[in-house]
Amino acid sequence: MSFSTCSFIKKMRVRHKYSETGSKFLKKNDTKYVVREDFLHYIWKHNLVASTHLATTQNEVVQVLHSGVHNHHSGPDFFNAQLIIGKQRWAGNIEIHSKSSDWYVHGHEKDSNYDTVILHVVWEHDIDIHRKDNSTIPTLELKKYIDKTILKNYQHLFSASHKWINCENDLASVDTFLVDNWLERLYIERLEQKSILIQNLLNISKNDWEAVLFKLLSKNFGLKVNGDAFLQLANSVDFAVIRKERHRLESIEALLFGQAGLLNDTIQDGYYKQLQKEYRYLQKKYHLTFITKPQFQFFRLRPYNFPTVRLAQLAALLYCQQNLFSKIMAVKSLKEFYALFDIAVSPYWKTHYSFTAVSKQSSKKLTKPFIDLVIINTIAPLQFIYLHYTHEFNEEALLNSLREINPEKNAIINKFKKLHIIAENAMESQALLQLKNTYCSKQKCLQCVIGNALVTTS
Repeated sequence: MSFSTCSFIKKMRVRHKYSETGSKFLKKNDTKYVVREDFLHYIWKHNLVASTHLATTQNEVVQVLHSGVHNHHSGPDFFNAQLIIGKQRWAGNIEIHSKSSDWYVHGHEKDSNYDTVILHVVWEHDIDIHRKDNSTIPTLELKKYIDKTILKNYQHLFSASHKWINCENDLASVDTFLVDNWLERLYIERLEQKSILIQNLLNISKNDWEAVLFKLLSKNFGLKVNGDAFLQLANSVDFAVIRKERHRLESIEALLFGQAGLLNDTIQDGYYKQLQKEYRYLQKKYHLTFITKPQFQFFRLRPYNFPTVRLAQLAALLYCQQNLFSKIMAVKSLKEFYALFDIAVSPYWKTHYSFTAVSKQSSKKLTKPFIDLVIINTIAPLQFIYLHYTHEFNEEALLNSLREINPEKNAIINKFKKLHIIAENAMESQALLQLKNTYCSKQKCLQCVIGNALVTTS
């Protein structure tokens, strides 16, 4: 039997042996550990080995001149590394696995993207890996070189069970200056993520900022329960139609309620019939198609959050504050924001929650907490991307504006409060939401400044 045939059979046996269990998760067996690959990436990227005297499993000395660029997409884990192995200088890519055999489990031997791998870095070496020409790929077994304190800290961080977040017992011990700076970075990261939706909307609207503002405001006015339905409503009508009709409040209300599919019933109400008539005229004039009514939820909502009330408030805002985008970009203080959104609904909605639910007389103005949400979720992200476009971005000014707003109140913020991480303002509450949803919940502790501090502490 030829060498290549033996090698092929050996690969198949290894793949069968490890394909069921894999080796991604941390395990402990006395003093023997098998660690997650992201930990090995972290060690390699930050050069956290306990020794400078590295050697391959074939006892060839390894000198790391450059560890490479971390690749977060498909292909080898680190690109363009530079090494000296034995007496030979190499330039190429690094692949990292928990076990050597994972090379075959993942099918890398069939992928030409891995032909340029010059070093296989593993936690545990359990089989030699070969290139297509049957030459052995040098392997570095990291478990011989990782600092025991770092390994112990890592094990402690990830061995926790039934916890809300991995570091909840140690979070309070992390330096507050480090946490504060991390929260600022997390908030900017959150704005960058929200910018993706804004950029998509800008592309669709051909950089019509006023139209994008309308869509973002619509989503925000729908809150969590009806946000998607409100955005669908905004997308169903060209903003050019809003521009033409916003000089009459009745026309704007007819457009919004009609497009929402909320004017299709038979209701014995004079104002309802008036809006129906107006919408039929506008529908024919602009060739409009309304969205389906079941998109909007009333169940378990407080009357002030009924979609009908929020649509009436949105209509009033569009009517009272025309050219709203320019006005928003000119605002310099939180007080000016509150004044800009100080609008009252039409007389009908001052005594109604819906077309069939009467209320006591009230202005149904936008409350300050609701305006705060609009600033947090719509205005700040829009300012962020617009000021980048105009090359006038001032990070500190944006952070300070959010520091003036009270923190949000929700289950995540309350949970952090119990762990003695208290959000003092909206910037910090937004940052904590980003921390929990993007890092804690996804077990990305090694990409988190707090997790880094806990792993590397001596």
